[in-house]
Amino acid sequence: MKPLKTTEQAQVHKKIEARFVRKIEQFRNDEIRLVMLDRVASHAVACVNWAEYPYAPKVEFRIAHSDDAVVVMFDVEEEHLRAVAMNDHESVWEDSCVEFFVANPAGEGYFNFEINCVGTLLAAYRISRSAAQPFSAEQMTQIRRFGSLDHAPIDSRGEGQQWWMAAVIPFSLLGLEGAPKSLRCNFYKCGDKCDKPHFLSWSAIDLPEPNFHCPDFFGEVKMA
Repeated sequence: MKPLKTTEQAQVHKKIEARFVRKIEQFRNDEIRLVMLDRVASHAVACVNWAEYPYAPKVEFRIAHSDDAVVVMFDVEEEHLRAVAMNDHESVWEDSCVEFFVANPAGEGYFNFEINCVGTLLAAYRISRSAAQPFSAEQMTQIRRFGSLDHAPIDSRGEGQQWWMAAVIPFSLLGLEGAPKSLRCNFYKCGDKCDKPHFLSWSAIDLPEPNFHCPDFFGEVKMA
């Protein structure tokens, strides 16, 4: 099968800039939300890469950084909110889920951060889709995540349902001592067991079936 091409896929390897916000990791949750909305550009997660999964909820992300951490925030509007995974490292991709994958800036492999709509997180260092080293409990505590929904199961249907989620990830978890000049990464929205399964990306993916574990299709985020 051939992927469905859209105008969002004209540039396979996209390039954007992450806004520098000094010591943003020390801000309160509400302060981070306001700063990200007011000072950081939004980017659409809108590539429908596989024609058999045409549903495309409205998804935007913003990315900022300090000297010590990267902050990613997603805003989502969709028809079915699903959250079954309540414990970290469970199958969050089956829920209403947003994801941030980043190539290892210090060597081979990549990191994946997957968060469902109520803040349950899966995080790992990977060589491939099947070869992974999940983050330890101590590492997981270093990743701050917060959003608009309570951490509780949800199964809600109806047009125009909105939610947002933010994550603050220390550069040290990526093997860095400070902010790099750039990161290679991709941003995703999925929901494998939502009423309308979907697999959206920021940077387009040219593969025959849904697969986000493909660093060859990552875009570039420059650190301002």
